[in-house]
Amino acid sequence: MSKAHRGKGIRETPNRGRGVCPVCKRESVKVLYEQEVDGEKVTICKTCKAKLKNAKVAKTA
Repeated sequence: MSKAHRGKGIRETPNRGRGVCPVCKRESVKVLYEQEVDGEKVTICKTCKAKLKNAKVAKTA
């Protein structure tokens, strides 16, 4: 069975979802995850999203 529609939403974004992550400043990474950073909504990369989530969990424990 083929996966014809996988990644369809990424193709519609500018540069196919790639850009500069505002948190880690890496270039040409997929910035797809919306997160609130310093009071404003920004799109960040997957590793920064995980890092922020883990910091939040560690803070509450």
